[in-house]
Amino acid sequence: MRSRRLLLLLLVAAAVAAFFLSGAGDYLALEVLQAEQARFQAWLAREPITVIGGFFLLYVAMAALSLPGATLMTVLSGALFGLGGGLLIVSFASALGATLAALIARTLLRAPLERRYAGVLERVNAGIRREGALYLFTLRLIPLFPFFVINLVMGLTRMRLTTFYWVSQVGMLPGTAVFVNAGRELGELQALGDILSPSLLASFALIGLFPWLAKWLVALVKRRALARRYARPARFDRDIVVIGAGAAGLVASYIAAAVRARVTLVERERMGGDCLNTGCVPSKALIRAARSAREVRRAGRYGVQVGEPCVDFAAVMGHVHGAIEAIAPHDSVERYTGLGVEVLEGEARLASPWEVSVATPEGPRTLTTRHVIIASGARPRVPELPGIDAIEVLTSDTLWRLEALPEHLVVLGGGPIGCELGQSFALLGSRVTLVESADQLLPREDAEVAEALLRAMGEDGVRVLLGHRALEVVTDATGPALEVANSEGQCERLPFTHLLVAVGREANVTGMGLEALGVETRANGTLDVDETLRSVLPNVWACGDVAGPYQLTHAGAHQAWHATVNALFGEVRRFRVSYRALPAVTFTTPEVARVGLNEREAHERGVAYEVTRYDLAELDRALAEGESQGFVKVLTAPGSDRILGATVVGEGAGEMLATFTLAMTRGIGLNRLLSTIHPYPTRSEAVKATAGVWKNAHKPERLLGWLARYFAWRRGGERREKG
Repeated sequence: MRSRRLLLLLLVAAAVAAFFLSGAGDYLALEVLQAEQARFQAWLAREPITVIGGFFLLYVAMAALSLPGATLMTVLSGALFGLGGGLLIVSFASALGATLAALIARTLLRAPLERRYAGVLERVNAGIRREGALYLFTLRLIPLFPFFVINLVMGLTRMRLTTFYWVSQVGMLPGTAVFVNAGRELGELQALGDILSPSLLASFALIGLFPWLAKWLVALVKRRALARRYARPARFDRDIVVIGAGAAGLVASYIAAAVRARVTLVERERMGGDCLNTGCVPSKALIRAARSAREVRRAGRYGVQVGEPCVDFAAVMGHVHGAIEAIAPHDSVERYTGLGVEVLEGEARLASPWEVSVATPEGPRTLTTRHVIIASGARPRVPELPGIDAIEVLTSDTLWRLEALPEHLVVLGGGPIGCELGQSFALLGSRVTLVESADQLLPREDAEVAEALLRAMGEDGVRVLLGHRALEVVTDATGPALEVANSEGQCERLPFTHLLVAVGREANVTGMGLEALGVETRANGTLDVDETLRSVLPNVWACGDVAGPYQLTHAGAHQAWHATVNALFGEVRRFRVSYRALPAVTFTTPEVARVGLNEREAHERGVAYEVTRYDLAELDRALAEGESQGFVKVLTAPGSDRILGATVVGEGAGEMLATFTLAMTRGIGLNRLLSTIHPYPTRSEAVKATAGVWKNAHKPERLLGWLARYFAWRRGGERREKG
């Protein structure tokens, strides 16, 4: 790869040098073209194929190498070939040359510049992902941006070259037509600046910016129209009202109070939201109890004989609820009141963009506020299966009311929640069958990650049915059963004592008056907010599960900072929320942890990458503990140590992931991780070992060869050593 880059660099350098040394640039002057116009036209009449073909190839080469003179060539095409012929030739030649220029820049410059200007290029790539072809189209329509600069910059991005070509072809057409048309009057031109008048430049710019301007104008008019329907209070009682006291709402309230804003937090049920009461905390407490049972069963491997564990499920649930009670003071009304937050219990509803009505136990209250932050969370989604209404379905919300261990648990859904809970109940002694419609567990993860988890769950007693679709719930004399069908249409009935549904969650967006105010939702049910987390109403924001796209506690906290800061200080500056280095952990055995891109996502986005893999079977600490299953996989930019993403599978994967998350957040590459001292023997050494594998694959072989010769010479020469 490097040799090809070097060869391409030499060819480009030679071509550019030949252009300037030969004096070819001297011929690309308006005066020369005007003087030689008659000769060109005579030549065209004698040898039309040679002139047209040569003109086309020369134009492509000049555009590809970003050489000066393309504008004059465009003008000359109008003089030689007329408007139609010139436009046809130059349109295709310029688009092809621009694409080659982008390809050259991508080959020679992307790898080194991605390391140095990763943040800048990521913003450009984000704009391309957000706006698509419109992003480039706008630039092409504005002649103020030199086309050769656009070619080089776009070559450094992740835009597909096919997209780049056709957008360039269409986007450059108006400007090309102007110059070609001017070429018909070549003899009358005094300067190229006469072609593009200020008014024409402004027209092109307006055409390019029109889609964005229209989008912005429509949004502005819509916000103004909605705001005019309601009377804006002359003064406000509060700076922010936060609806929902889950992870996102608590963080938003904390931040607002910390900067001395007057904030009211409204919660209709329990402080702490799903995370504390039905989500993260109870599930991790249950997982810990399940792992204890697993450790007892595996104790014989270490010479400790204890037999089959006896599970007291009531005591297990006591441990779960004890964990909730231990953490609850951190999220309590008392704590947040002490921090300066007014906490109200009740149902909140927006009467206007600036008025929140709260139905409290003491009676209704109306709060006036400059900003509202919606953090109402989400709830488990229950599919509409025939017969499902006839049974009591378990979800991640209702599961914690169980008093006895399920005898036969069927889990519908093979995502993180389904895998965590299904494996845990199997370890505690339930007979568990897990049904997933996709062809792998954890559908967002790489196939090898899913396969590792599938093997582990099978060893723990979970029967996993992949590629199976739930049809209906059937209840007869033998009890309830879930009927499923595989990809070939073969059906099977799965009897159960309990059915746990874990097929996703849906945002809580109803009952708050948002529909009446015109606050829209996306196709997936979450509130429609922009990159700053603002809704169509300029003072209504959203964060957490209700905003999506990630239903993770730390994602909600991350969004809460942005929503609160943007609400309070948005007149000065607003911050776009980024998920580039957002970590996620599935707390199965083995744990599955990831930050950034995996191979599946990189392939879908067309991102080039290199893979570095390290097996935990080589890690001393893992071998000493007999827990050596798993691996670390890191994606880096080609030829660079810059981390695009990391996946860790194995014991303690979530803890190891923190190092990679920090590295991605602060722009630390694998070279620096390799030079960081890690304590021995720890699992964190796997991070350094992975960096070592990358370094070994990128060692400078030529330099090492010279060093070998140098040391041989220092030892007295190869001949003396052989003697």
